[in-house]
Amino acid sequence: MNDAHVAEGDAATLLTERARLLAIGYRMLGSRSEAEDAVQETYVRWYRQTEHERAEVRNPAAWLTTAMSRVCLNVLGSARHRRESYVGEWLPEPLAAGSVLAAPSRAAGADPAEQAAVADDVTMALMVLLDALTPAERVALVLHDVFGYQFSEIADMVGRTPQAVRKLASTARRHIDEERRRDVTPLQQRQVVESFFAACRSGDVATLVEKLDPEAVVVADGGGQVSAALNPVCGADRVARFLAGIFIKWPEIEASLEDAHGETRMVLRRGAAVAGVATFRVAAGRISNVWLVLNPGKLETWTGIEDLPEGD
Repeated sequence: MNDAHVAEGDAATLLTERARLLAIGYRMLGSRSEAEDAVQETYVRWYRQTEHERAEVRNPAAWLTTAMSRVCLNVLGSARHRRESYVGEWLPEPLAAGSVLAAPSRAAGADPAEQAAVADDVTMALMVLLDALTPAERVALVLHDVFGYQFSEIADMVGRTPQAVRKLASTARRHIDEERRRDVTPLQQRQVVESFFAACRSGDVATLVEKLDPEAVVVADGGGQVSAALNPVCGADRVARFLAGIFIKWPEIEASLEDAHGETRMVLRRGAAVAGVATFRVAAGRISNVWLVLNPGKLETWTGIEDLPEGD
C-alpha cells in the first residue's frame, strides 16, 4: 500500500467514525466538549502511529473505539477531582433535538433484550444515573448495551477479562433497571410537565406545590458562569418558590416545552439565545426532580445542530 492510499484510508476512517465516537463519548462523559476533546485525543493517538503501523490495523473502527474507550476511562478517572473545583452542582449536558451526539450506531447481532436496558433516548434521568456509576461500569454498560460490543471485545479495550466486564455491566444494569421501573411513558411525562408548566407560568405557588412531589428536588447547574443555586433545593414549597421566582426575576425570559430524546423539556430563551433547559423526573403523577442547566457552555447544541461529516 502506497502513502497516498494510506492517507486516503485515514481520511475516510475519520470521516465515517467521528459521529459514532462522539455518541460514545457523550454517553460515557455526559459532556459535548469533553466528548469532542476525547475524539480529538483518539485521532492524535491514531496519527501518532507510523504509516506502517496504521496500515497494519485490520479494523480501524475497532482500533478507534478501543482508543476512545481508554481516553474516556482516563477522563472519568479524573472527573471527581475536577468536579471538586466546579462551582455549584454539576449536571450532564442536555442535548437539543437532532444532535449527532444522541444517535448511537449499534453493532450487528447484539441482544435486543440487553440493549433495552439503555435505550436510544438520552434522558437527563438516565444520564444522571450513568454519572453515578463507576468509570468501569459506565464504559462496560455503554459499549455493550448501547453500542452492541461483545464482552470479549470490551475486555480487550479496557484491559480486563470478559468475565469481569460482564459482571461490571450486570451491576450497572441493575441500577438502570431500578430506575426504569419508576419510569413513565413519554406521553404521561408530557401531560404532567404541561400541567406543571402552566402552574409555573401562573406564578401561583400553592398550585405549583400541588404539582410537585412533597420531597421534590431542584438541582441547578450554572457552572459559575451565571447565577444559580449552589446546592440542591429540596421540598415542594421551596422548589415551588424557587421556580416561580425565575419568572419573576427574569421577566424577559420566554419559556416553551419541547420534546426530544424521550422526554419533554422546558426551554428558557432570552431573545434568540437559550438561557436554560429544565428536564424532569415524574413519579406518581407529580414532578419529583428538576434538573436545570444554566451554564452557557452546556447549551451550545441549542444554538444550532452540529454539522455531520459529509457522507453520514
